[in-house]
Amino acid sequence: RVNLSRDFWQDMFPVWSPDGASLLFTSNRDGNTEVYLLRTDGISVNLTNNPSADKNPVWSPDGARIAFTSNRDGNWEVYVMNADGSHQQNLTNNPAWDSDPAWSPDGKHIAFTSNRDGDTEVYEMDADGRQQRQLTRNRADDRAPAWSPDGKRIAFTSNRDGNWEVYVMDANGGRQSNLSNSPAWDQGPVWSPDGSRIAFTSNRDGNWEVYVMDVEGKSQRNLSGNPAWDYQPTWSPDSARIAFTSNRDGNWEIYAMNADGARQTRLTNDSRD
Repeated sequence: RVNLSRDFWQDMFPVWSPDGASLLFTSNRDGNTEVYLLRTDGISVNLTNNPSADKNPVWSPDGARIAFTSNRDGNWEVYVMNADGSHQQNLTNNPAWDSDPAWSPDGKHIAFTSNRDGDTEVYEMDADGRQQRQLTRNRADDRAPAWSPDGKRIAFTSNRDGNWEVYVMDANGGRQSNLSNSPAWDQGPVWSPDGSRIAFTSNRDGNWEVYVMDVEGKSQRNLSGNPAWDYQPTWSPDSARIAFTSNRDGNWEIYAMNADGARQTRLTNDSRD
């Protein structure tokens, strides 16, 4: 087992860098929720360093910028900063809350979640915050968008069929359909970089686990297979590994496994062990 960092607090929401050399994650190790960078040498760097809460970081495709969610202006908004944490700025700037940013593969657009129209919907904007437009229009809640690697489709989570499911739509909001179609809760979809699979979280086996399916919703199976909670999957750039969050060792830590569920290894480590 490889321990890349040791910390008493909760480490969550891992996201691999485009070059596969580091991970972004969220932690409260400094007393409030911040965005950190975890290098392969085990050094963790606080990038946001703000007294408010910062979370949900995502890399731009070129690795030069990071979008994230923060409540530093009094409500949740989508922000962006350089990869070293400099030049942090509010992109959405709306009196409603905006969250769950996701970069398009070409780096020109960011999809996000907002409740500005009274319920939670998926929106999209230019990478500089301009041209914000609504993609889903449903009385239920739609959230957690994720672009396909070719930029043609967006997966998201919705409860429009009575429970949370993984849906997919065209990048312009057209042809919305249910992919996971399960009586349990399925949420948090992420595409594999090779475009062949979607990882997601489900409680269909009695607790939250990391699952995978093909992009048509077929061949759904449990990858993490642990009696604890495993969720928030993210793919490595080569589609060979999946990082995720688990509380199997008593607190929330970041783990990684092969894309078939093998070799599950803890990456961050609680110093109480």
